[in-house]
Amino acid sequence: MEDESGNEGDGYTLSDSPLARWRIEFSKSFQNHLDRSAPHLVRRWLVTLIAAVIYIYRVYYAYGFFVVSYGLATYILNLLIGFLSPKVDPELEALDPASASSESSKDSDEFKPFVRRLPEFKFWYAATKAFVVAFVMTFFSFLDVPVFWPILLCYWLFLYFLTMKRQIVHMVKYRYVPFDFRKKRYGGNDKPSSSNSPQGDENTAQT
Repeated sequence: MEDESGNEGDGYTLSDSPLARWRIEFSKSFQNHLDRSAPHLVRRWLVTLIAAVIYIYRVYYAYGFFVVSYGLATYILNLLIGFLSPKVDPELEALDPASASSESSKDSDEFKPFVRRLPEFKFWYAATKAFVVAFVMTFFSFLDVPVFWPILLCYWLFLYFLTMKRQIVHMVKYRYVPFDFRKKRYGGNDKPSSSNSPQGDENTAQT
């Protein structure tokens, strides 16, 4: 009896407390705004650019937090590499004989869309959140570690050029481009087939 009453009491405090309900409503509202902002690519990145400018001005005004800035820049570089890299590494596919045989059986001229390891929306969200978190960290004085910032800048530039060189060599070696500048065009009577549409996929799946 005591356990049942205790469990009921714990369930009531966890699920029906005002703080828990506020957190659930806030998370739903926040996720709704994120979903609605997904098609607006330019507006989203403008918000990230504004956040980056505010952070740079904050660091310039405080003349400190260079270690925080170095960590932020390294994190953004890591996100950029994930954005430019394919989801499946071609080196691993080349080492796998099963995948190599399946790829050789397909037509070499078949169009294969580039699938990123880090999608654009996740890249934007992680970068924006990183700038916001780094901006908040600049208000804590114990994070302002004294350091000679030109050394950090030179080391990060060296890391950037080395990483981008390796990425470009990887792109040239396996012949992939992380950007698609082509536009889909249809003629007057040409329409996308039902097999390419979501409804066509559902119909084929049902059959």
